[in-house]
Amino acid sequence: MRRRSLVTAGLLLPLAARVVSAAPAATPVTPALIDAATKEGKVTYYTAMDLSVAEPMARTFEAKYPGIKVTVERSGAERVFSRIGQEMGSKIYRVDVVNSSDAAHFIFWKRQGWLAPFVSTEMARDLPAEMLDADGLFCNQRTHLSAIAYNTKLIPPEDAPKGFMDLLQPKYAGKLVKGHPGYSGTIMTATQQIARELGWSYFEKLAKQKVLQVQSATEPPKRLEAGERGVAVDGSDYLFWMAKERGLPIEVVLAVEGTPQISNPMGIFKSSPNPNAARLLVSWIMSGEGQSFIVNLSGQYPANTQVKPKPGRPVLSQVKTFKEDPAAVEQQADQIKAQYAKYFKV
Repeated sequence: MRRRSLVTAGLLLPLAARVVSAAPAATPVTPALIDAATKEGKVTYYTAMDLSVAEPMARTFEAKYPGIKVTVERSGAERVFSRIGQEMGSKIYRVDVVNSSDAAHFIFWKRQGWLAPFVSTEMARDLPAEMLDADGLFCNQRTHLSAIAYNTKLIPPEDAPKGFMDLLQPKYAGKLVKGHPGYSGTIMTATQQIARELGWSYFEKLAKQKVLQVQSATEPPKRLEAGERGVAVDGSDYLFWMAKERGLPIEVVLAVEGTPQISNPMGIFKSSPNPNAARLLVSWIMSGEGQSFIVNLSGQYPANTQVKPKPGRPVLSQVKTFKEDPAAVEQQADQIKAQYAKYFKV
């Protein structure tokens, strides 16, 4: 699905200027909501988050609310976006809750009028204003980075890159792996930021480094773990950290130029076939309990201010990051895919 360039929606996070409007009243988790959700008995969650996090999260929700089955549909964010567009065009209403690593998707979905307003009591109380859409149509479920990483068995620390420009050195030719912006929302967002900061000439030069091209941002960490390549140009940083914590020889590099920061909004579709279960799932994910689960398992950065980041991870406010601009991604997405394909021939 091609995206329209016109951006008219009022948005969240670093997305764009907001349209002044009234957010919905905060909704508590009541016995009535739980009963209605249990009668529906199921909820479908589309996400770009790796299954190693999404599935345990779903099972934990099911344990808390017996009788409600969570179906996790995991794919690259750009594929999730296309799938939803196709389903809506065919009037196939399957998705209840969606979480994307490309925040620009919510610009389009909001403009189409496809999202249902919902703000739980804890969201209203514990989310900063920049983490919640002005109209209550979505919130930021989690934040992660698209980081460089390397396998210490293949790349000695003294030879490790310190930033993106280092990856253009001849010694890294044939040793790199990276994700694709046509599949991954993380990589789409990161590509826009890097092209803005370093220029498209950077990617033109990088493409000559015999890069192993994969699809999802979840794949470079796995190829690094397997020793198929020594250095990941990009990828979901939480998977690099999780691998390191399992004792694998992985080191994360926060680039000297800056590291792309990725917000991951979540919302409920108006056409949700299980609206009560959808509200209950979103309420739980954004609660202190749900956010703590994500942080403790994966170390992704929480939106809920009552939840502390995972010890041992870089403090997000102290990391030099590139500015995220979903509105620019919305406008430039098709151009980014075309330019990338021109250089990488994929």
